[in-house]
Amino acid sequence: MQIFKKTITVSKKDLDDLNHVNNVRYVQWVQDIAKEHWLTYVSKEILNTYSWFLVNHFIEYKSQALLGDKLLIKTFVPKVEGVSTIRHVEITNAKTEQLIVSSKAKWCLIDSQTQRPSRITNEIAELFK
Repeated sequence: MQIFKKTITVSKKDLDDLNHVNNVRYVQWVQDIAKEHWLTYVSKEILNTYSWFLVNHFIEYKSQALLGDKLLIKTFVPKVEGVSTIRHVEITNAKTEQLIVSSKAKWCLIDSQTQRPSRITNEIAELFK
């Protein structure tokens, strides 16, 4: 199983009134890493044929992140089944390795023309291995 990751640094624009990262910002980072992972490996042909539709999303906040913290964001898709996948995202403090956010999201592959669910092809499944 392929793990896609990146490191970011918390900036002032990421903070809420309590001076820790705003929960909405974590949700944005979860979406951003999923999109980056997909766009890094997908071919133009697949990109022009298919899209992903978010079915549901669960996020659990375990700890806080503060201004200047370096965060490691990693994502992986352990299983591809039928028309959907469950994408995992973990955000940890890069220095302490403490888990800050854990997320699971169910995504459904859709045909871009028909806007209907489409079975995940072997070619697409291989992008996550």
